[in-house]
Amino acid sequence: MVPLSDTTTDTPALPGDGLRDGIVQRMRDAIGADLLDSLVKPGDDVWLRVSTSAWRAAGLALRDRLGCRHFGFLSAIDWMPSPYGRGEDDPTQPAPERDDTIRQGYAGGETRLQVFARVVNLDEHWGVTVKADVPDDHPVVDSWIPVYAGANWHERECHEMFGIEFAGHPDLRHMYLPTDFEGHPMRKDFPLLARMIKPWPGIADVEPLPGGDDEEAPAEGASS
Repeated sequence: MVPLSDTTTDTPALPGDGLRDGIVQRMRDAIGADLLDSLVKPGDDVWLRVSTSAWRAAGLALRDRLGCRHFGFLSAIDWMPSPYGRGEDDPTQPAPERDDTIRQGYAGGETRLQVFARVVNLDEHWGVTVKADVPDDHPVVDSWIPVYAGANWHERECHEMFGIEFAGHPDLRHMYLPTDFEGHPMRKDFPLLARMIKPWPGIADVEPLPGGDDEEAPAEGASS
């Protein structure tokens, strides 16, 4: 008689992803110990973290050795929790207790700022997100323009919004802000005064639209 269940049987491990595991190994073969960490979601995606000094070398390896000819985007993220709280917090109430621990997400990290980029192998139909730490005391990484020319605009925006320098970029001028603007609006410690005065989004005063439900309907049979 076959038992309906067997509590002594170990839960089987999830199957691996040979394609994405292979991407990680190919990058390790290409840049060695400069591949610091990785995360593979089987059947979904892969993330790589490389050393700051190997940021450009990683781009070259992805392009030339792994066939990632398509550049998607490049940007940055500030993992530091905002010292001003969330936009939904009500400023008329006592500030909630906040956790100021910095957590760098997939593939880990050591600094509050990281650069990351997305590239795709169009022939084999897979993509990879690669990221690197940006030193707190010297926020500089090498430009990817010699690797992917399309990185030009993305690095300018990243420099403007996060204050990250891209060594070798030919023209890190502002695109959105006045040239004499001070600060970097996408950093978590940049004070967004409008949100400090009135929470946004969520707790906001909204005027009713003309003809909306808030307007009193005319009495039945009343003449216009």
